[in-house]
Amino acid sequence: MRFIVPGLASCLAAHAFAQAPTLEEIVVTADFRQQAAAALATSVTVLDAATLEDTGVQHFEDVLLRVPNLNWSGETSRPRFLQVRGIGEREQYQGAPNPSVGFIVDGIDFSGIGMVATLFDVEQIEVLRGPQGTRYGANALAGLVNVTTRAPSDEFEMRAKIDIGSDNLVGGGVAFGGPLGDSDARYRVVVQNLESDGFRDNAFSGRSDTNGRDELTTRARLSWPVGESLAFDLTAMHVDLANGYDAWANDNGFVTRTDDPGRDSQRSDAIALRTQWTGGSIADLVSVTTYADSDIVVSFDGDWGNDAFWGVPYDFTSATDRKRRTWSQELRLLSRPGAELFSGSTSWLAGLYWLSLEESNGVLELFNGDVFRDLSSRFGADNIAVFGQFDTELDSGFTLSYGLRIERRDADYADSDAVAFAPTETMTGGHLSLTRELRDGLTWYGSLVRGYKAGGFNIGPSIPSERREFDMESLWSVETGVKGAWLAGRLSGSLGVFYSERRDQQVSTSLQLDPADPLSFVFFTDNAAQGYNYGVEAEGVWQLGRLWTLDGSVGLLRTNYDQFNSQTVALAGREQAHAPSYQFSIGATYRATSGFYARADIQGRDAFFFDDSHNERSEAYELVHLRVGYELEDWEWSIWVRNIFDETYAVRGFFFANDPNDPLFLPQLFTRAGDPRQAGLTTTFKF
Repeated sequence: MRFIVPGLASCLAAHAFAQAPTLEEIVVTADFRQQAAAALATSVTVLDAATLEDTGVQHFEDVLLRVPNLNWSGETSRPRFLQVRGIGEREQYQGAPNPSVGFIVDGIDFSGIGMVATLFDVEQIEVLRGPQGTRYGANALAGLVNVTTRAPSDEFEMRAKIDIGSDNLVGGGVAFGGPLGDSDARYRVVVQNLESDGFRDNAFSGRSDTNGRDELTTRARLSWPVGESLAFDLTAMHVDLANGYDAWANDNGFVTRTDDPGRDSQRSDAIALRTQWTGGSIADLVSVTTYADSDIVVSFDGDWGNDAFWGVPYDFTSATDRKRRTWSQELRLLSRPGAELFSGSTSWLAGLYWLSLEESNGVLELFNGDVFRDLSSRFGADNIAVFGQFDTELDSGFTLSYGLRIERRDADYADSDAVAFAPTETMTGGHLSLTRELRDGLTWYGSLVRGYKAGGFNIGPSIPSERREFDMESLWSVETGVKGAWLAGRLSGSLGVFYSERRDQQVSTSLQLDPADPLSFVFFTDNAAQGYNYGVEAEGVWQLGRLWTLDGSVGLLRTNYDQFNSQTVALAGREQAHAPSYQFSIGATYRATSGFYARADIQGRDAFFFDDSHNERSEAYELVHLRVGYELEDWEWSIWVRNIFDETYAVRGFFFANDPNDPLFLPQLFTRAGDPRQAGLTTTFKF
């Protein structure tokens, strides 16, 4: 019997494999030239439309754990502050924006304000890990998230979606488009809104929606080919996330006691025009023009309580009103076939990039009704970059790619405290990489990349003069790995190993100046001597017959601060903040020919330090999500449960004193809990 069963299983497996479809090639749009993910000499995760629909509900936050070594700081209602391989911001900045992780939506730069990443009608999300020194420059020291929405179709189509669920979740959306009259132009229009209560009960007000979400997304796209050599692609969007912010409780639970619940809202209007001309014999010309206007309000109850709860007058509130405008223009020349250099062996590209940013901030903090801090500020910056890249086919079968980017930033800051800065910096990044096709469908790559991040300044009357400014940071990263397909295309995946060294590493710390005042934090950034990050990242998808698909990813990470001590904690030799040593995701999908399907996901991450200002850590956790549904040609329904075992886990933590009844006023760890269990029903109609 023990011989018959394995033999029978082998026959069944062979039969399943014989009928299994092959996996489709994944194309990455974030690079200068659209190309297969397997051809890029960098670690990249691509979440396509099917994956987003099977594993997400509303926002990029839902699928974030699927990406190896990607973390986020739960200081906002939706992820704004991301960390790639342990590198990235964790909190609301003061002074000037200076992101480490780029965030792009249809070519529009939302770095540092990426709450707009709702999932309805999104084609794919690409996460490039490691510095993007040639392609994106200063805003992508650690990596890049690139969101691409669905393009207009050649035939008219309409898709509608309805969501209902626990936590009073109600949502609906519609997307439609096709040819525009008798012309060659095509259009697509998207409108979607979702509301929920936010998983908190406020014991002071008796309300359950003080942490609620109210998220509206509207987009319009127009594609217009003019003749055979000219094409326009226009994107316009209006996103309004009018979310509450009442996520913190003194017992770290889901019952809050605030008498002044906060807000975490972002309204963004943006437009992007991509123009491509292919009529030349030497090079194609690509122009990308963007404009974005965002209003962001972040407010919160700083004591997380009320006078009756504390038994004494003890009331702190903080509100920041931020307005940001950006304009950008990129011009690229890409060599055409037949116009390569060096006897036809080397394709080339060259370009110019300009980004102008204007931002104003109003900060108002109150203590027992009196003004504690009232600050208005203005910041402006112009970034101009030139870049170039060459790709050479070597006789040995290798492809050598080398690129360089030189970027200059002129900034100007002034505020009502009579603080003013006007720094100017010139930054340089680039890459050198080799790729080789080991066999059909299997590629090896190796790369050396230099990324950079601009310096900045610290604001506030208590900042010592010697800590007012900090220098730019650079990151050298070496990486090697393999990407490809096996089993006649039914198994695809990648395995990469990386080592990064951070030089003049920017470290954000804080200090509570007045032990009796939870708002008397001084936030400042210093340059550490250096730090390092290294690890392993693996991903794979296995088409196990026609009915089953298995997928998974794992990220292993080691980080370290070297020769640096802050004013509050010794960091030398310690791991960096928000850098768990492991993160994994395992998923299985069953899709029957009858239309029935089911999917299960298990995701988890290790414990991590919450901050650089203390040594408090989170706890390791695992989450399980399930979805079952039925799909036909014109409609689909599914029942889903996220965090089915109602696991309690933390996404952000602070360590400070906040209890006026404690005679010693000792600091405590306060954590924000991630979303608990939620169940819902999604129905989709197609016309």
